[in-house]
Amino acid sequence: MDRLDDMLAFIKVVDTKSFTAAAERLNLSKSVVSRRIGELENRLGARLLNRTTRKLSLTEVGQAFYERCTRILADLDEAEQAVADLHAAPRGRLRLNAPTSFGVRHLAPAIAEFLERYPDIEVDMDLNDRFVDLIDEGYDVAIRIGRLRDSTLVARRLAPVRRVVCASPAYLEKYGTPAVPEDLADHRCLIYTNTPAAEQWQFRVNGELRSVRVAGPMRSNNGDMLREAAMAGIGVLMTPTFICGEALSSGALKLVLAEFMYSDIAVNAVYPQNRHLSPKVRVFVDFLARRFGPQPYWDCALVRDLPEIVQA
Repeated sequence: MDRLDDMLAFIKVVDTKSFTAAAERLNLSKSVVSRRIGELENRLGARLLNRTTRKLSLTEVGQAFYERCTRILADLDEAEQAVADLHAAPRGRLRLNAPTSFGVRHLAPAIAEFLERYPDIEVDMDLNDRFVDLIDEGYDVAIRIGRLRDSTLVARRLAPVRRVVCASPAYLEKYGTPAVPEDLADHRCLIYTNTPAAEQWQFRVNGELRSVRVAGPMRSNNGDMLREAAMAGIGVLMTPTFICGEALSSGALKLVLAEFMYSDIAVNAVYPQNRHLSPKVRVFVDFLARRFGPQPYWDCALVRDLPEIVQA
């Protein structure tokens, strides 16, 4: 510990620009601090400080050594805090942001279980489909679905997202079943607007990505509303299975064009890139990753009908 104590004495002398002030901060005598700096310089074989009767200043070597010492002691403090946090009970307010449909259908029951497990955490949930700035708006975690932009945020994949095309039995009986993606040009499609190129639906045909332009009688920024419209026979819908899984399982909606679907998006938890992750964020993200996972429960009843996910 002598070397760390010497480093700490050196840093305090530099920060306070005084042996006397440094000694007061360290609760030591001035002579002890002066001796530690002298021993440190002797061990290094270099002068770290220029001393005059009026002021102290760093030598060029001293400046480089000061920068390294501050990093070393900061890393040591962080390592000790990280260990302490691992043993601390997660607590405090957790501010979350998530898309509306996913939040209502899947986060709400998950959070109920989470709060039973961690009673000292309070959840402040904001549901909307806009892209929020976590740092400026003070969120701890956001749930995002799609392809993530380049960002300084940390992202953890929670579950894959399968998009499917589906329609009600009544619609298919009335208008016919599309056999290939190009057939959608002749169908009434329901368009989710909260996505780039909303009217361009993408498929994988013979190993290549192909876009098909669609149009129809209804557009909305809410997936649940479009699912209800599809169940009512208004049109054909492309949507994630976490929205339409129950309707597919019950037969209220039928899969079409399943062999042409592929996956290029996921459910992700994103949070600011702090060197030290708070316990409440860590346990929440771990909890969701275990609850959803690589084969999420909303797909379990559909595995027989869904082709293996083809990655883009």
